Amino acid sequence: MIRWRRGEVARVRREWSGAMEIEVSTEEGVVRALAYPALVGRPEPGDTVLLNTTALAMGLGTGGYAMVVALPNRLPKDPQGPGHLVKARYTPLQATVLGADEQDSPFHEALREADSLDGMPVVVADLHSALPAILCGLYGSRPGGTRVAYVMLDGGALPAWFSMSCARLREIGWLDGVVTVGQAFGGDVEAVTLHTGLLAARHVMGADVAVVTQGPGNLGTGTRWGFSGVSAGEAVNAASVLDGRPVAALRVSEGDLRKRHIGVSHHSLTAYGRVALAPAQVVVPELPGDFGSRVAEQCAPLAVRHELVGVSVEGLYEALADCPVRLSTMGRGLDEDLAYFLASAAAGRHAASLLS
Repeated sequence: MIRWRRGEVARVRREWSGAMEIEVSTEEGVVRALAYPALVGRPEPGDTVLLNTTALAMGLGTGGYAMVVALPNRLPKDPQGPGHLVKARYTPLQATVLGADEQDSPFHEALREADSLDGMPVVVADLHSALPAILCGLYGSRPGGTRVAYVMLDGGALPAWFSMSCARLREIGWLDGVVTVGQAFGGDVEAVTLHTGLLAARHVMGADVAVVTQGPGNLGTGTRWGFSGVSAGEAVNAASVLDGRPVAALRVSEGDLRKRHIGVSHHSLTAYGRVALAPAQVVVPELPGDFGSRVAEQCAPLAVRHELVGVSVEGLYEALADCPVRLSTMGRGLDEDLAYFLASAAAGRHAASLLS
């Protein structure tokens, strides 16, 4: 189940908030590895490291790294301070964090009886790659004065630190904070469930808008129900029960070679059409030509439960082209799968209109 390797740190390649990319010399050659200093300590050239090379060996899309499991000859100091929520529970790297909703938290009183998002728009998307595109659409329509929280589900990467996009979006002020929920960890705020994560976004961070997606990565099996993106439908339900305004971003593609994802992905049709039991505003991007007609036709059955909202994509390409972080989904950039990014940006544009 785990491919173990031992190596020596050759050099530090680069760093971003919560993560370090290093080169490690092993018996099989030099590999790129990723370390989370908060978990394992800070690796330096010459250190011995234990690696998990499973994702690297399998060639997973977001797994182009070996993962540093430990610095066995230089263990980090024990953590200090409060926090008794355990995440990545009962794995060798289970970690304790301070949850916003736990009794030792300064926010416990604010969340203890919290039960409403006060109509806050909650934009829900399948993939993590939709996040920056959603923000392009939102800020393109509402340039300033909007507080946005990202609520990260645990269907993809568990550490928020893995996401260079999140780090950059925080740096430039496009995100006011990251809330990690479930087994995910490493956000500015930790929460036990999606429900308390959304409430924390509103009542702890003071967000005007929340964006909910899984972390980087996506698990899919080519079956109707076997994909991690079913959580998008569950997020619609959570936002609705908490008196939020769920806005559903469609996963749309013209560049994916897999039939089940061409036009509107079956992930969106299943998550919103079968899993989401509460109504949402489903944003249908007004794409040109036959492809746009196909997308509109595929969305039509969702109108049984949801409100379909047509949103113009005029001007969104320019906003996306100026995005301060790299846009990429499944290895495809903006011009290789424009429809995908336009659909996400359209959802952000609609969310901005709800704040007017």
